[in-house]
Amino acid sequence: MRNVLAIGAHPDDIELGCGGTLAAHRAAGDPVTMLVVTGGQNGPGEVAERRAEAEAAARSLDCLLLWGRSRDCAVAADADTIAVIEGAIRATEADVIYVHAPDDSHQDHRAVAAATLSAARHNRRVLHYRSPSTIKFEPSLYVDISAHLDRKLAALACHRSQVESSAMVDPEVVAASARHFGAQARVRFAEAFVPSRFVWDLAPPPQLGLALAEVPTYQALPTDEQRVA
Repeated sequence: MRNVLAIGAHPDDIELGCGGTLAAHRAAGDPVTMLVVTGGQNGPGEVAERRAEAEAAARSLDCLLLWGRSRDCAVAADADTIAVIEGAIRATEADVIYVHAPDDSHQDHRAVAAATLSAARHNRRVLHYRSPSTIKFEPSLYVDISAHLDRKLAALACHRSQVESSAMVDPEVVAASARHFGAQARVRFAEAFVPSRFVWDLAPPPQLGLALAEVPTYQALPTDEQRVA
């Protein structure tokens, strides 16, 4: 089991960037928490409406939702923002963290990415997701969301104020992006990530470990001389 923390600057950022992956984590039994750093004060829709939409989206993904205290379009990668993210990391005991890609045209996205890298400096898995405003994105890690694309789209549909006013949240565009990354990953639909840090622990869980006597032994393949003999 992995404790998952997904961080976004605004309501709907997380669902756009990694909603299918969060659904896959929940299907695998992983606890998932979403931290939204601002209330989306400068976007379409009222703050109360956007908060209600985000809460509905989190429920649809079966995730816990936390709120930061920064203001939309005024996020800084300062001590306050870092402290909020550090608090979420401690509270969730996060093993895996998802956050914006740092090369982004939106200043809030850049600030949240930078603050997360500081707050998660001791974490072993930090993965950056793509936003519609991301500039440079060269993924090397993919999550198959073929079984979870419908849940991603359902979560995004909860953000009605954004879907009605922004082509970036158009379900066809979202599905096309998942198909594009799926083609890169050799699956039908995928979400893509750029790891800032990814430690792959290959040690089996204790309950699945084999006793020493049960561990199979392997013999080297015979050399050409041995085959001739």
